[in-house]
Amino acid sequence: MRPWLRAVLLAATAAAGLAGTAQAQEQALGPETGQPLPRWVSMKAPEANARRGPSTGHRIDWVFRHRNMPLMVTAEYGHWRRVVDREGFGGWVHYVLLSRNRTVIVDQDLMPIRRSPSEEADIVAEAQEGVIAMLKECEAGWCRITADGARGWARESALWGAGDPVMPERDAIAPPPSAPLGEGAALSAEAPPAE
Repeated sequence: MRPWLRAVLLAATAAAGLAGTAQAQEQALGPETGQPLPRWVSMKAPEANARRGPSTGHRIDWVFRHRNMPLMVTAEYGHWRRVVDREGFGGWVHYVLLSRNRTVIVDQDLMPIRRSPSEEADIVAEAQEGVIAMLKECEAGWCRITADGARGWARESALWGAGDPVMPERDAIAPPPSAPLGEGAALSAEAPPAE
């Protein structure tokens, strides 16, 4: 076989393999629910233990303490969902503590909330970084939200929990070994009380 033809065939094979991988990643479905992975959920409960593994016998790494906090589901096992917060921390949470209701966290300080989805629209409110808002819909880079009584549109890029979820780069089951338990998750999680 000619060298240039071999190079073309190898390139075509590699491109087909990458396309198949991307397609498989887009079509990953949870084995328990048949829903896409990753996907967005929110906390239904005011408090949820994030465990090292999918059972009550596993150690608690975090205690999430914010009702309606958006989380990303990255895996499923039985009645358990592995979730991560916007800081990348998380663990396994029982599914009854989670909701399909969509929420977002404001990821920009003094983010303008506008009357309509346009930079020229009037500002009806400004949201501080860390505020949790209810997500109604997103279109063309804008999301309609409700936060602390203010309703309007915000840039999707300023909201964590909007848009298509992207699987985190690092394993989110536990904090990195060098970080003391509880560091790095100021808004969304805290270390469990000492026993």
